Amino acid sequence: MLDKRALRARMRAARDAFFATSPPPILAGAEFTALLPHAATVASYVPIGSEADPMWLARAAVEHGCAIVLPHVTSRADPIRFLAWDAEDDLAPGPYGLQQPHHASPALAPDLVLTPLVAFDSALNRLGQGAGHYDRAFAEFPNAVRIGVAWSVQQVDTLPADPWDMPLHAIATETGWITR
Repeated sequence: MLDKRALRARMRAARDAFFATSPPPILAGAEFTALLPHAATVASYVPIGSEADPMWLARAAVEHGCAIVLPHVTSRADPIRFLAWDAEDDLAPGPYGLQQPHHASPALAPDLVLTPLVAFDSALNRLGQGAGHYDRAFAEFPNAVRIGVAWSVQQVDTLPADPWDMPLHAIATETGWITR
């Protein structure tokens, strides 16, 4: 049985060490931009610490006419809401060090979700922070395309999949696009 807490600690340390080397950005390649004509609303996020930055992906989405939403979290138990955000809008501090839209921003259903993660495997299983926010969001929006944004060092051989886990459709890293 995999100790998820120990794996999270090990993978965060690997991510931190890799981030300290100033890795190249994660760019929006042709695989990503091919998805945008079918995505009116793209959920992105503001990275915390050494999380991979989806900025170039979100920027490409805006250039293709997509609306951007960011996660808004109030507590561990409450579900994520994806709230409208424009680059001109200020962000508010949220729990867990999040920077998020103000609570009064309109909620929109995402067609494509860029998600941070702690680890992933070749089957596109994702290990998150452990609160289940994105797992519940994936269940709420099952038709949204799920794209992990990660550093290549976050890939592991295998991750166990719980019954509620939904694999990602792809992973964007600094070395390229990963699909099954």
